[in-house]
Amino acid sequence: MTLTRPRHTFIMLAIVCVFFVPLLARAALYAAGNDARSWRNADWSSAGILPPAAQDKEARVIVFTGTTGAWKGIFSVHSWIVFKPANARAWTRYDVVGWGNPVRTNNWPPDARWFGNTPVAIADVSGAEAEKIIPQIETAVADYRYAKTGDYRIWPGPNSNSFVAAVLRTVPELGVALPPNAVGRDYRAGLYAGLTDSRTGLEINLNGFAGLKIGWVEGLEVNLLGLVAGLDWRHPGVKLPGYGRIGIGTPAAVAQAR
Repeated sequence: MTLTRPRHTFIMLAIVCVFFVPLLARAALYAAGNDARSWRNADWSSAGILPPAAQDKEARVIVFTGTTGAWKGIFSVHSWIVFKPANARAWTRYDVVGWGNPVRTNNWPPDARWFGNTPVAIADVSGAEAEKIIPQIETAVADYRYAKTGDYRIWPGPNSNSFVAAVLRTVPELGVALPPNAVGRDYRAGLYAGLTDSRTGLEINLNGFAGLKIGWVEGLEVNLLGLVAGLDWRHPGVKLPGYGRIGIGTPAAVAQAR
């Protein structure tokens, strides 16, 4: 059965309004703002969120996101993982970047601003629970399959968010999912049908280009060309491309399954 012209027009208009109008609004805000336009001009210093490692005696694991810079900030955040074992005298930070060897260790302070933007912690686990999962994180980082020069691809992945999402999938104890505007988090090679990252729902995904998720943590998410729109029913809110999630609840509470 073919769609009638009015119905076809309505569907196309809905797609434009839901997926592309928010991006145009974000682009306008970026153009009118004074954010750093290049790596060289951006602030990469500590945001002062974390204490020195030696002052924080317990083991701890944190997942950060920070709005990325230049034109990419219209679309996406960048994510990274920080941890320390009990009584460690230094934090360890893992990111993926788009030049040279993708996986980087301690290239920036653990709580550094990303392109001048203050990061947000979407997971923060400490004590015995953190001590238990740190070896799992180390193993997942070592086993990351896109760790060679040239493996990085900004869209639809594998990129920095693909890396953190891959690590989080191997550490279900964290019970955390990256925000919907972490473009690249949904990258999976080929066709995937199975559990969502939080393991609280079901997902079908085609190489990160298109997908559908329905779950307790994820809510309802539709992925079109790496852009995500949907609804959050656990913490009522809407999900819009470029903006991520808009609604009630802190980023950490929203991201975690607990």
